[in-house]
Amino acid sequence: MRINRQGLIVWFQHMKNLKQIKRHGNLIYASKKLKYAVIYVDQADIEYVETKLSKLPFISKVERSYKPFVRTDYENAKPDKAKQYDYKMGI
Repeated sequence: MRINRQGLIVWFQHMKNLKQIKRHGNLIYASKKLKYAVIYVDQADIEYVETKLSKLPFISKVERSYKPFVRTDYENAKPDKAKQYDYKMGI
C-alpha cells in the first residue's frame, strides 16, 4: 500500500518557527539563507494543510509542488548520436 504524497514549499520569516512547520508534514529540506522549507504531505490532506499553514503569522507564502503531475515518459526521444558513437568506441 503506497500513499500518494505531494510537496509543499513553505516560505517563512524566522528559522525558530521551523518546529511548528514540522508538525504539519515530513520535513525534507530547510534553507537558512532563502528562508524556505520543503515538506511532504498526503495528497488527500494537502488543501487542509495548505490553508492551515498559510494562516500562521510567521509564514509568508505556501506553494504546491507539481512534481507528481509532471509526465516523465517521453515519446520519440531520440538518443544523442555523439554519445552513441562514444559508446561504440569504448570511451
